[in-house]
Amino acid sequence: MNRADLQNIAKIRVKEAKVLIDNKCFEGAYYLLGDAVECALKSYIAKQTKRFDFPDRKLVVDSYTHDLEKLLQVSGLKVEHQDQMESDPSFAVNWTIIKDWSEDKRYMRSISEAEAKDLYSAITEKKHGVLSWLKKLW
Repeated sequence: MNRADLQNIAKIRVKEAKVLIDNKCFEGAYYLLGDAVECALKSYIAKQTKRFDFPDRKLVVDSYTHDLEKLLQVSGLKVEHQDQMESDPSFAVNWTIIKDWSEDKRYMRSISEAEAKDLYSAITEKKHGVLSWLKKLW
């Protein structure tokens, strides 16, 4: 899987999540939305690997996580992220909404409509959304 694959998967997961939200399948939508951000962060990590270079082992091992905060750290975007948080309060609120997403929630039956819609908005909002910000960098 390469950087372009991860970018495409991120976009597809958002589309799939919207279909699920529209059909009141909030648990699945919630999971796919977090997966979209995970793929976007991993796309940025993949950008750091140059053709024919042997990748740094720690970077590779640390990239195999679903934890969005850890992926942000591994990506090297922490400074840019902090700058964005400070300059854009709406982005900061959106990051707060998505940062605790966990792949373990795919097994939960208690994701509400509000939780799914809030996560969708936090990720997809045009000016202040997390995915919008990541797309500028990937």
